[in-house]
Amino acid sequence: MQQLSLSHFTVTSALGSGLNATLAALRGRRSALRPCDFETVDLPTWIGMVEGLDEVRVEGALAAYDCRNNRLAQLALAQDGFREAVTEAVGRYGAGRIGVFAGTSTSAILETEQAFRRGALPPTFPYRETHNTFSIADFVQRALGLQGPAMVISSACSSTAMTIAAAARMIACGLCDAAVVGGVDSLCLTTLYGFHSLQLTAEGPCRPFDAGRSGISIGEAGGFALVQPGPGIALLGYGESSDAHHMSSPHPEGLGARRAMEKALRSAGLRPADIDYINLHGTATKVGDAAEDKAVAGLFGGATPCGSTKGFTGHTLGASGIVEAVISALAIAHGLIPASPTTATLDPEIACGYLIGGADRPVTRVMSNSFGFGGSNCSLIFGRA
Repeated sequence: MQQLSLSHFTVTSALGSGLNATLAALRGRRSALRPCDFETVDLPTWIGMVEGLDEVRVEGALAAYDCRNNRLAQLALAQDGFREAVTEAVGRYGAGRIGVFAGTSTSAILETEQAFRRGALPPTFPYRETHNTFSIADFVQRALGLQGPAMVISSACSSTAMTIAAAARMIACGLCDAAVVGGVDSLCLTTLYGFHSLQLTAEGPCRPFDAGRSGISIGEAGGFALVQPGPGIALLGYGESSDAHHMSSPHPEGLGARRAMEKALRSAGLRPADIDYINLHGTATKVGDAAEDKAVAGLFGGATPCGSTKGFTGHTLGASGIVEAVISALAIAHGLIPASPTTATLDPEIACGYLIGGADRPVTRVMSNSFGFGGSNCSLIFGRA
């Protein structure tokens, strides 16, 4: 594959807005999870909520796009000089040669939920600019003044990871020269009550790969990266698969996950021993963690350091792919294997090289896993350019 890099990237989550806040929390091993106090939700669970988001508004020419999802996108785009980097890229390639490939899962369903609470949806309800799945790509494209190809991928929890693979293919096909990738998922009632009804939410903070893990902690986040040829954190390879084993459960042997990882290694021209750290999907469900462990241990054995960062941010659903891609980039840039701050006792059945305490050491190549409902799997490999 053509050598592409994440030349600029940013993330906003419960850990804070921007790279500095995120890196400080990772180094300090500080989880941002807290008891659920979102909106009217009354559930015994913990969440990862972005502070100050309720005070953000989308205004001006894009006011019709105002919703929690797009507010979070606006907040994320304002961090780490990302807008300025895109403006520079427009000067280099032209606005029509930069694509936008965004991911989301629930989009702005919160606004629809609140509208139905007030009664039937009014004829003037701005569905196109809010709850419509394409809204996030439309909003980002307009906010950044871009005119290239734009699309949204909604493949549950692998959505924003797949945007990076999609961008690489579109650039390779010559349809654009660079791309803004990433996306947003924000808290809403449907996911909190829905996952609770599936008995998949933990009553306390989620504990990935812990012997006593009992489910996920739902979070929200937004993140973006500028993908183009040149210096940065290199995209070495990607792999995707769809095992379609079950609507909500992974294949018990992790076959689809393993297939995605194998494809990523092949596209990068690497062996399992070449990977220094694996950022696991690691949602803290009993079945999901066990299946991913079988896939990882079967391919990598127990020597490759692994960990899940969802104990920091919660499971940000459709945004988790870009959140963990950015964390992988930070691991490479700063020589850091993040800890697992909420995991206390490793499940004795786990065979992969899970590091609860993390480590400070040089990291050259990282694999980041994102696996979604329905078996939509994506593995990305990043390294030094």
